[in-house]
Amino acid sequence: MKVGDKAYIIESNCTIREVQIKRCSEGLFLVRFTDSGGGIQVRRNRLFATHEEAEQSLPKPSSAKKPISNPYDYWY
Repeated sequence: MKVGDKAYIIESNCTIREVQIKRCSEGLFLVRFTDSGGGIQVRRNRLFATHEEAEQSLPKPSSAKKPISNPYDYWY
């Protein structure tokens, strides 16, 4: 990836956002969000070249749900 390229990052482990690379320095990239104009500095491993790559990296929801227990159920 180089300056001027578009990339994608995963925000809060659930949202994919498009960014534009503004600067690269020793493995750190300064990126600017295309939708809001804000910017952050991230490492290379947080950037994805395509939206599909970022989607594949999202954590999968577990199919086995934990039963919700009420603490009052333990009183007999």
